[in-house]
Amino acid sequence: MDLRIQRTRKNIRDAFIELRSRKPIEKITVKELAEAAFINKATFYQHYEDLYDLSESMEDELIDNIIGSIPHPDTLLDDPEQATLEIFGAFSSQTRLLDILFSGSRRSVLIGKLESRIRDLMLRKYPDYEGNLEKEILITFLIQGSFHAYLKHSGADRSNGPQAVRFIASLVKRLQPFPGLPDENIPHRS
Repeated sequence: MDLRIQRTRKNIRDAFIELRSRKPIEKITVKELAEAAFINKATFYQHYEDLYDLSESMEDELIDNIIGSIPHPDTLLDDPEQATLEIFGAFSSQTRLLDILFSGSRRSVLIGKLESRIRDLMLRKYPDYEGNLEKEILITFLIQGSFHAYLKHSGADRSNGPQAVRFIASLVKRLQPFPGLPDENIPHRS
């Protein structure tokens, strides 16, 4: 890729992060971003469709980098305690950027993207899990539940984060083994 294109994209992304650190995406205009990146609006549109395209691109790149730094992201069902610690460890190294890109209306997008990426990794390793209702629910529960609990209880400044992560990891360990319930153990309504 041309060095000028790389530099322009870096300027756009840096300006976007700066603006997003101060205000929600809905309050940012392309004109404002272009001025902050020292480009014109036409140049912005040569690279991105709109601000949401830029945000989505940066979010996906960040999630992919985080998932790529997790030693064993596909072991969530094999060793959920260790996988939970590894996932939160990888996320903790990117807290500032995560808090900026996934603030406000974008917060719920983070957990959905994380679940989707880890689910895809797990289905590559265990293709027979696809369509298995119990495994699908368990994956959703472990990822969505862990992150919602963390976000709710880690504190606004994340001061309770390490303690919350340790407790969440100990909880998921207690859920093991995950053998699946026979139908007769599931309560039915008459």
